[in-house]
Amino acid sequence: MAYSREEKENLEVSYPINAIWEAIPKAIAKLDWKIQETNEETHHLKVKTKGAFMSYPSTLKIDLAAVDEKTTRMSIATETPVTTITSVADYGRTRERTEQFVTTLAKLMSG
Repeated sequence: MAYSREEKENLEVSYPINAIWEAIPKAIAKLDWKIQETNEETHHLKVKTKGAFMSYPSTLKIDLAAVDEKTTRMSIATETPVTTITSVADYGRTRERTEQFVTTLAKLMSG
């Protein structure tokens, strides 16, 4: 039986929305993941991660919203399909993939 494991993360970052929007594809490329959907008007992306041994790929839904000229709110919803067998091997993988993305993006923004 398959089901989804979901994690949500809401962050406020001290960068303008356009700077974050332009850096996200670079972070995704660095992680060797794939962008599946992009909507520049709503600042929404859907990203597919790579799978691993005993683990399905995750889907990240990333939404950006400007708080002000220098601050952006970033919402990340990460979902990973699991089965009763893979759920043990996958425990924590969904959160780990969210953290990988945030860390990679932060390094790009500060570097």
